[in-house]
Amino acid sequence: MPETAFNADAIIVGGGLSGLVAAAELVDAGKRVILVDQEPEASLGGQAHWSFGGLFLVDSPEQRRLGVKDSLELAMQDWFGTAGFDRDDEDAWGRKWAEAYVRFAATEKREWLKSKGVGFFPVVGWAERGAGAAIGHGNSVPRFHITWGTGPGVVAPFLARVREGVTAGLVQLRFRHRVDELVVENGAVVGIRGALLAPDDAARGEASNRDEVGVFELRAPAVIVASGGIGGNHDLVREFWPERLGTPPAEMLSGVPAHVDGRMLGITESAGARLVNRDRMWHYVEGIRNWDPIWAKHGIRILPGPSSLWFDATGSRLPAPLFPGFDTLGTLDHLQSTGHGHSWFVLTQAVIEKEFALSGSEQNPDLTGKDVKLLAKSRLGKGATGPVEAFKEHGADFIVADTLGELLDRMRAASPDVELDIDNIEREVVARDREIDNAFTKDAQITALRGARNYVGDKLIRVAAPHKFQDPKAGPLIAVKLHVLTRKSLGGIQTDLESRALGADGAPIPGLYAVGEASGFGGGGVHGYRALEGTFLGGCLFTGRNAGRAIARGAQRRE
Repeated sequence: MPETAFNADAIIVGGGLSGLVAAAELVDAGKRVILVDQEPEASLGGQAHWSFGGLFLVDSPEQRRLGVKDSLELAMQDWFGTAGFDRDDEDAWGRKWAEAYVRFAATEKREWLKSKGVGFFPVVGWAERGAGAAIGHGNSVPRFHITWGTGPGVVAPFLARVREGVTAGLVQLRFRHRVDELVVENGAVVGIRGALLAPDDAARGEASNRDEVGVFELRAPAVIVASGGIGGNHDLVREFWPERLGTPPAEMLSGVPAHVDGRMLGITESAGARLVNRDRMWHYVEGIRNWDPIWAKHGIRILPGPSSLWFDATGSRLPAPLFPGFDTLGTLDHLQSTGHGHSWFVLTQAVIEKEFALSGSEQNPDLTGKDVKLLAKSRLGKGATGPVEAFKEHGADFIVADTLGELLDRMRAASPDVELDIDNIEREVVARDREIDNAFTKDAQITALRGARNYVGDKLIRVAAPHKFQDPKAGPLIAVKLHVLTRKSLGGIQTDLESRALGADGAPIPGLYAVGEASGFGGGGVHGYRALEGTFLGGCLFTGRNAGRAIARGAQRRE
């Protein structure tokens, strides 16, 4: 169909989860949509496709079956204690989105997803366990619900609905369309302009060419910016790196493909939208180099249990409560203060078998493929999962040794530019092993891991039984060199609860909407300074839904 012959109700810039959700909502309302993306069709679904599929839910049947007592009030306490909102103007809408989203997670979110065929793994994970106080950062209870099918399982129903819209003549998918400008007339956004890029057969996540072969202009009464954040653009990450986290790392791994470049944020700002909280971001410190990379500097995050000993680059043990899986940004802050860009886990084979999971749909074939037999074998049987063992064998950041002395010597050799105090690491391992002799201890990490095993989900598949690291039966010993891994922007385009983009005066810009990471997952910063995990995909779902429904209501009024 020629571009001029399709009278669209909305244009969506970006084919990730939030854009697909908005498009699906518009299709449900019988509206006409053009979805454009600079990447080839193979990358439809965006970052969500690569995700572990974790979703934040409150007081779910899965929680209750495991004996977890959650509530809206407890979740709201955790969210606001974690967010730390302290900017009256920039956080005004983030606070409203936070209240609305936590209520959504505690009420209709699960049933809405279930109605679309989305199911959940029965064991709920406990991410971001917090900084050691009831008031403050962290999840008081397990809330990380893993989607059956991981990220692709979240994307699937919305992508299917969009493709149904294509068949029905309601949706046009325009790939290799790079937006360079929002068309503004009389103060309203009325369309997009940009470059047509040459065809490219790049596989999902691989870099595609930027060869321009033409130009385009498309118009509609509503434009939704669903272009994601800046995690693939390390220059932008460094430009907006927060002073509170010290100097940006000289080297970082990328947890997202290169096309997550942040271009549309500047373009949207040029059209009058207000960008806020750009110094708030979410990067991981448990990144490892992918031995089989898909994109440049491709890193994978370890989702750790609480048993591994954590040392900075010089060999000093991280202080309590900076244990694995407890406080992502608190740990990043501490490690940046050391002046070095890496740190170390020291653990055993018994720990890696029980506690190591790798983030990403491709690293979890049992869950992604909905393979019950493989899941039972990999999660409940002996040994680590296949992808974890592959990293242990092939990964450049893994060291395996039968003795502590050999392990320490190889750790030092793997980091010749930093003086590693291997004597101190040995003292810490020996001292920790002595603490295991009793059921009580002064070591807060041992207390934490024993406490974690009071939760049946952790005891079943997530936390190893306490043991001495130098016990040969638990071996071999393992060290993992960890790197900073870029991931999410927590700030972005400020929006109201209908996902309308706001201008400098705080008023909505007619015709302009923003969703997903581009909007800071709602309001320009729904998470504040920190996230509770399982909240990024959920933010894409919620903002995309709100935008699609708001535009549909507006289109009905115009009709």
